[in-house]
Amino acid sequence: MAQKAKIKIGVLYGGRSGEHDVSLCSAASVVAALDKNKYKVTAIGIDRDGKWYVQDKPQIKLHKDFGKVLALKKKDKWLVNHFQQKNQLQLFDLANNNKKVTIDVVFPVLHGTFGEDGTLQGLLELAMVPYVGADVIGSSVGMDKDVAKRLLRQAGIPVVSSITVNKSEWKANTPNIIQSAVDKLGMPLFVKPVCTGSSVGVKKVKEKEHLQKAVNFAFQFDTRVMIEKGIKCREIECAVLGNENPQASILGEIVPKHEFYSYEAKYIDPDGATLIVPAPLDSSLTEIIRKAAVEGYKALGCSGMARVDFFLDKNTNEFYLNEINTLPGFTSISMYPKLWEATGIKYSELLDKLIELALKRHKKKLEIKTEGI
Repeated sequence: MAQKAKIKIGVLYGGRSGEHDVSLCSAASVVAALDKNKYKVTAIGIDRDGKWYVQDKPQIKLHKDFGKVLALKKKDKWLVNHFQQKNQLQLFDLANNNKKVTIDVVFPVLHGTFGEDGTLQGLLELAMVPYVGADVIGSSVGMDKDVAKRLLRQAGIPVVSSITVNKSEWKANTPNIIQSAVDKLGMPLFVKPVCTGSSVGVKKVKEKEHLQKAVNFAFQFDTRVMIEKGIKCREIECAVLGNENPQASILGEIVPKHEFYSYEAKYIDPDGATLIVPAPLDSSLTEIIRKAAVEGYKALGCSGMARVDFFLDKNTNEFYLNEINTLPGFTSISMYPKLWEATGIKYSELLDKLIELALKRHKKKLEIKTEGI
């Protein structure tokens, strides 16, 4: 009996975002855990300029801040060809006699801008290549905190009050925007770039006099900035998995040891936060939040996977859906795989399920008519 051909998996990592280093960390875990009996794994690094590099042999090395990371070697000159072979991605090495690498399924481990925001997913849709995670609409909406809040609010899911401003509005009307934010939202406030992840560019503001500086800082990372009401809260997370019929994991809680769950607390300080799984909540509230996670996932058009983050008000016990991360951190100790492991799905099995979901969604999309009647 002939041996079944291995699926060629292309793990994309790095990328043009402030979360480049985080991606290298996630990619090291994914590459190490993919079952080599089922998959032929190719690591494809994207540098900070957006250039793609196929790695000869994936090399995991130690990093002073991020632990184990997947090295990204900028070797040779690679051309990404997305129309050479139907339903496959092919890369050619122009510096090495057009050496060819073929990919059956892309596994993006790219966090933030140009990886998690729908841009990469659009390229892969054009190429008609299966890929893990949310599609274009789920990725772009999940990344945009402002649009996501509008859709969640319309779906009846509670979100924290906020206002969003663009650079032109801010430059033309700074004093009035500051006063309006304080009058409407009170103090303290959180200032966030609208389309970044991993708390990049986020500042907590306790005094009105510091708000302008925080907004200017956030504008370094995006063209729109959200000013959000600060609440004294617990941070609860839920992992969701699936396409049309998504399932929710048990809940986890993050207890930051910094003032809030900042980029430093997440990645730089090894003691920046404590992850508690399962979250110590009563069963009825747990089920309500799990249900809201699935409803929010559907409302934003997600598929494949997402980590859904909630705030739980310490004073009122009311919950708010904070954000959805369609390509969450994927180290073996990241909350998304930890939640599924505690629910009963091991890390390597989770990767199998994500690849299976990618292939199923791709098959359904191929059935869609693209010609007129």
